[in-house]
Amino acid sequence: MDAALLAELVAFSGIETEFNDAWGKPTQVASADQLALLAAQGFNIADDAAARAELTERQLDFWQQILAPVSVQLLGEPLTFELQVPLALANSRFDFTLQTEQGACYQFSTEPVAGELVQVAIIEDEEYQQYQHSLDYPLDPGYHQLTLSCSETGFSFEQRLIVSPGKCYQPEQFNQQKQWGVSVQLYGLRSARNWGIGDFSDLSTLVSYLAVHGADFIGLNPIHALYPAMPESASPYSPSSRRWLNIIYIDVCAMPGYQQCSNTQRLVTAPAFVTSVNEQRSRDWVDYSGVLQLKLPVMHSLYQWFVQHCGNEAHLAAEFAEFKQQGGASLQQLALYDALHAFLIKQDRNYWGWPNWPEQYRDPESDAVQQFARDHQQQLDFYCYLQFIASQQLKAVQQQAKTAGMLLGLYRDLAVGVSEASTEIWGNGDLYCRDASVGAPPDPLGPAGQNWGLPPMQPYQLFSQAYQPMIELFRSNMQDAGALRIDHVMALLRLWWVPKTAANAGGGAYVYYPIMDLLGILALESQRQGAVIIGEDLGTVPDGIRELLADYGIYSYRVFFFETAADGGYISPAHYPVQAMATLSTHDLPTLIGFWHCDDLKLGQQLGLYQDEQQLQGLYQQRHANKQQILDSLHGHGILPADYPRAVDSLGMDRTLNYALQRHLAAGSSQLLCLQLEDWLEMTQPVNVPGTSDEYPNWRRKLSRELEQWTTEPHIERLLTELTKARAS
Repeated sequence: MDAALLAELVAFSGIETEFNDAWGKPTQVASADQLALLAAQGFNIADDAAARAELTERQLDFWQQILAPVSVQLLGEPLTFELQVPLALANSRFDFTLQTEQGACYQFSTEPVAGELVQVAIIEDEEYQQYQHSLDYPLDPGYHQLTLSCSETGFSFEQRLIVSPGKCYQPEQFNQQKQWGVSVQLYGLRSARNWGIGDFSDLSTLVSYLAVHGADFIGLNPIHALYPAMPESASPYSPSSRRWLNIIYIDVCAMPGYQQCSNTQRLVTAPAFVTSVNEQRSRDWVDYSGVLQLKLPVMHSLYQWFVQHCGNEAHLAAEFAEFKQQGGASLQQLALYDALHAFLIKQDRNYWGWPNWPEQYRDPESDAVQQFARDHQQQLDFYCYLQFIASQQLKAVQQQAKTAGMLLGLYRDLAVGVSEASTEIWGNGDLYCRDASVGAPPDPLGPAGQNWGLPPMQPYQLFSQAYQPMIELFRSNMQDAGALRIDHVMALLRLWWVPKTAANAGGGAYVYYPIMDLLGILALESQRQGAVIIGEDLGTVPDGIRELLADYGIYSYRVFFFETAADGGYISPAHYPVQAMATLSTHDLPTLIGFWHCDDLKLGQQLGLYQDEQQLQGLYQQRHANKQQILDSLHGHGILPADYPRAVDSLGMDRTLNYALQRHLAAGSSQLLCLQLEDWLEMTQPVNVPGTSDEYPNWRRKLSRELEQWTTEPHIERLLTELTKARAS
């Protein structure tokens, strides 16, 4: 391809051709990788003329919109709007109506040339001019509507005008005391009462225990909707919909009618059913298929009870009707997808998702899909009902947490994307680039790069849809939560796109997103929902981005094992940023004991993750040095007893060292501290092994003990008392 054309295509598509890698080294993106990404975005890279024609078409799509579909601006700064017109319309009179979210209405008229000329483009020999105008009306934060009409031509354009407060929510109490909490993989909670998987009632029990002992929040793994028809697709980071909930977390015993429904009681008291529940409860790893085989028939029975008794349950029926009305098309689409998926997979187990369904079902607007919806309306309503119940149970836990005195209560986790088989892509295919996948370039944790199998959103399509998908995403995930952790928050700025044609995950490039617009929307929704925002800012972080996120009130994410100084020593938590959440480990890292005993390296060797023996030995040597530096740091801060060993040789991780690490981090300066239940229970097995799929049972490992057991342990209670004291100092 002609070099000048390639440069123009790359710039137009937001592809970064040079970046600093995880080691700070400038890295060039190969021309072949640039071309592959352009091809993934729909350009014909084999024909320069065709590629040029496609570029022109996309440029015209932008310039021929006199008023852009969306504009995000900051409260307190001069408000403006831009008009972009062909030269012939530069002196035309345009009439405007500004409808504010609060109900005020303003009308005015102007000509493009009355504003300031800010940009000119010549496309196919026609000149287009962009003029900026002031908007001299008082606007509060919110979503406003600017409508343009022209009597000369009869056309009209609408713009969603978003005014952002420019700062995410921060509770006033943050000025008085530092908070602490725990992160939990909800599915991993064991109890004497659940059906083989942690559920919202287990979460309620955990809230009761932790609130009494001074915790201010519980962090959850993503609880996004997965695939009821294909339960073994269990990764919470590869969901079907990030707007809706995973119904497997419903406590069936807490659903309306459970005690009153005779059919339900016959099901759950049958000896074979009781035996199956006990078997699932005793497993050390979640059997998703087995759990859903127990839950779904009972859920169906309770839905039928609701349908038959909704006349006597008027309040519940009214709430469900309101829930469906508010959920709108998105909820109906999820229900339709789940019902159709269940229908098709009974015919052929290989129908794993809509991309390989029979052709007539691949478009949700097709006649076949709409006919299915009409023929199976009650089944769709069943899936809507399950979403309603899940929402009700989650809301009850958050209300309980706040009533019990937790400042934040639950904090949720927003995954970076959805899987290719998702209902989100099925219903909005234009928004996603299905010929590429999100991932990460090579870094110390992934020397070959990472490919997460998640098709990325197309930045311009997101803009064309007035950011509605992001608004809904942020809003829904802040509901019934005091905080939201955004996984891979760098996605607001850029994502590493890997073309499907790439030989490996390193054969990609960064594609940029409109970060200022997205931050503005995030801040607005954060303030409205009263949710603190935590940005997982690990990996390859470009210069200046952490400062920008901090300016918007977003809390950084600081992992102890990664916070090292130039000499290799560990930075004291007292020097962590105040506007941050500090944690010892994450779901992608080993537990404390696993780290100390190098269990992650041993497991990685067994799973074939290290092809180079020399590399593996180097990692063992580095780990030994890291452990000594940690021990030195703990002794230097006086966290360990004076007579505790000072050399790591032959020193295993014991409770003294384990809890000392947790107290050490608790004494730090960061506003938020998040610890892991696994380390209280002194567990060794990891939640997830990055870079694996079938090699290790990711997202299935349960906690080693039941809630009823470990919540009575005096040594854990003493730790929690010490954490609360350290946070108050």
